[in-house]
Amino acid sequence: MTKIGTHISSAGDLSLAPQRAKETGCECFQFFSRPPQGGKAKPITTELAKRFKDNMKQYGQAECYIHTPYYINLASANSRIYHSSINIIREELERGSQLGVKYVMTHLGSAKDLGETKGIAKTIKGIAEILKGYQGETQFLIEMSAGAGAIIGDTFEEISNIVNSTKLKTHNIGICFDTAHAFASDYDLRDANSVQDTFKKFDKILGIKQLKLIHANDSKVDLDSKKDRHEHIGQGKIGLSGFKEIVRFAQKHTINMILETPKDGQDLEDIRILKKMRSKL
Repeated sequence: MTKIGTHISSAGDLSLAPQRAKETGCECFQFFSRPPQGGKAKPITTELAKRFKDNMKQYGQAECYIHTPYYINLASANSRIYHSSINIIREELERGSQLGVKYVMTHLGSAKDLGETKGIAKTIKGIAEILKGYQGETQFLIEMSAGAGAIIGDTFEEISNIVNSTKLKTHNIGICFDTAHAFASDYDLRDANSVQDTFKKFDKILGIKQLKLIHANDSKVDLDSKKDRHEHIGQGKIGLSGFKEIVRFAQKHTINMILETPKDGQDLEDIRILKKMRSKL
């Protein structure tokens, strides 16, 4: 069965996140393991890892996922940003493995400095460096982007070119499909037929087996707007009809769903809406 959850604060103590997730109605959850805007990550001690795993069981959380910090850019012309992005993602994979995290997902960055061709080549090289010699259990996911400016990873074709490149095709790389980002990048999700068509395209170009997680976000902005603006479920431009079919698709393929809707006290309601859709299938 598809599990439903949201992004949970891990402020203060990572081991508190599973309890917070339970209190928010989550069956799975996503979190930051380090400050998302910058700053040093707190070490994951053996004791902390044990508390985290014990709390995952105690509070009934099936899985959890780490989102990398916002400042990642694997296509940056700035050597410091580029190498820092590589090091941080690798660290997050290792930290995730310590905690028993299922996936680490990341945005790839922007090629505005180098141009698309060089930017993608540099991104591929960076991912290869991240995964070189990696033996952990946490899987690396590329999150689909919203298509603003020279953002990398906003089309199925571009993501396919990256994951199926010579340097990366032997690695086990998955995809996180963000509904708001896809919608902003001109993949229609407003009704059953549109949702089915979009995922048929995904399957043809990337393969459904590579789709590991769905970020369930409605969109404040219109189709093909190229803007990343999340909205509560049913209150945006995708709407309830679209999400009913998205939930149906997720349930059919047993893909879990994580909300990243605005943090204004409506987490419980957004989760309730998706669970209600699931219960009617």
